[in-house]
Amino acid sequence: MHIVVCVKQVPDSAQIRVHPVTNTIMRQGVPTIINPYDLFALEEALWLRDKHGGEVTVLTMGPPMAEDSLHKALTFGADREPCC
Repeated sequence: MHIVVCVKQVPDSAQIRVHPVTNTIMRQGVPTIINPYDLFALEEALWLRDKHGGEVTVLTMGPPMAEDSLHKALTFGADREPCC
């Protein structure tokens, strides 16, 4: 079985600030994390792999720093990330 999990890098919601005039999210200086719901999907994929065999591949899209999310997913146990 080959399982593909899509992950997205998002601002850490615990540290988000809202601009007082425009009411938009101020992303400057806010660290990014893997979307917590994507981590649930990754956890389930890893469980399925361990139970039935196969491999887990993680994908993402975004700016170059989104690659950090892929490396983090590998530390959680994903088998590979696709090559550029």
